[in-house]
Amino acid sequence: MTPPTIRQAVAADVAAVLAFWEAAAEGAHRPPDTATAVELLVARDPAALLLAVEGDLIVGSVIAGWDGWRCHLYRLAVLPTRRGEGLGGALIAAAEHRLAQLGGTRFDAMVLAENPLAHRAWLSAGYQPQQEWTRWTKPATAPGK
Repeated sequence: MTPPTIRQAVAADVAAVLAFWEAAAEGAHRPPDTATAVELLVARDPAALLLAVEGDLIVGSVIAGWDGWRCHLYRLAVLPTRRGEGLGGALIAAAEHRLAQLGGTRFDAMVLAENPLAHRAWLSAGYQPQQEWTRWTKPATAPGK
């Protein structure tokens, strides 16, 4: 079997990405995904959203964000029927490659504490939890409110 192709998302992928995340991604403890948010991501940094695809079918995703200072990986997801095939590792490697080419020197991953399946994927890619830090969050308000 030919391995999936890993490519950057394009605007035409937005609906398929949302459907894929609904089926494959952890949705707890965060705001819901929206077409507008994915469209803005793809418009701002087209190479940030990496997709593993077989034809028109998305089988994996990861976001490799770069703010010019830090490298952030999040929204790693693999279609449940395709887990255990190395797709998560291939997506992580592609994200790291993209970020290293931009000048990144340290990667961090957003990993839900209650997702042991994700813990295994990140650990096997060489990531470790950093106990000295805690993530703090605040919901954004719409401009003008």
